[in-house]
Amino acid sequence: MERESGHKNQPGLLLMHHASRIMSPLRWLIAGVAALLIFFRLAERGWRLKPSTKRMWRTAQEIGHPWWRFAHTYAYVRWPLGYIGSAIGERRELYPLRALFAPFLLRGLRPHEWANEYHGKVVATQSAARLVSVQEEVRLTVPEQVIPFESARDLVLAHPQRIAVLDCPCRRARVHPCRPLDVCLIVGDPFASFIVEHHPREACYITSEEAVRILEEEAARGHVHHAFFKQAMLDRFYAICNCCSCCCGAIYAQRTGTPMLISSGYVSVVDAAHCKACGTCVQSCPFDAMALPTPTGEGAHVSVNADTCMGCGVCVRRCPNGALRLERDASKPEPLEIE
Repeated sequence: MERESGHKNQPGLLLMHHASRIMSPLRWLIAGVAALLIFFRLAERGWRLKPSTKRMWRTAQEIGHPWWRFAHTYAYVRWPLGYIGSAIGERRELYPLRALFAPFLLRGLRPHEWANEYHGKVVATQSAARLVSVQEEVRLTVPEQVIPFESARDLVLAHPQRIAVLDCPCRRARVHPCRPLDVCLIVGDPFASFIVEHHPREACYITSEEAVRILEEEAARGHVHHAFFKQAMLDRFYAICNCCSCCCGAIYAQRTGTPMLISSGYVSVVDAAHCKACGTCVQSCPFDAMALPTPTGEGAHVSVNADTCMGCGVCVRRCPNGALRLERDASKPEPLEIE
């Protein structure tokens, strides 16, 4: 009782007692702010936010994205190799980054929910070329008949003439990547300027004519054009990736049960009169939708699994006998066309 009475009679000690209780969370707050400042100092390579980061933030605020979703946006475009490479998990030196990106990558444990927020629409070379040749701003929400997901369906092209080419993170994440690396097309702002400003060694601005040339060259290599939409990327279209089946994380996900890719709306059809069952289409199909006849012989022709065919047109381009064509399949989503 004497100690309690003595303590009450010492206002200085009482003040220090309360101050210590206040300072404990304050120290954590100061430490958190300091850590955040150091993080941005390293991420932005300076004490000031880069102009493209400010532009991305303002755009996110305009559409009402909360700060935590912007954190996802920033992490994805600031470290695309770490984000995608740690998910692919082929290069061991990227393994430690899984802990850093875990809050975002854990979405992959729910495949359909993941696909609703991050998906690629298969497009023909001609359609992809139109997307990189737009000369005026476009603002529309793609109908569910084209992209059958609730999230990430906006097609907004702000400054559409601003196009960047980026070294493909999926290819860079592989131990033995396909070449060339510079095949990912980032279309419009704020994405293109952010990529170029933050990745000057892996990205640069190109003209729409150069973008079309990349599309045509990749198509000639047997690769697929995907128009990618992502919730974290301001709920909208942001890139055209030119994907090979051996490196692309999205094609791998599609094959293993995550419906990340959306059909072009077409399906490959075989002209039996011209098919020689040579197997060229079977070897080149990125989605394993073609099969040789069993047994082979006179009049035999390859078959197409319409359920797995994505209508990419790779087989049509590769067929040496002109025995394949794409036809509209009403059971599949409508094509993505920009007039």
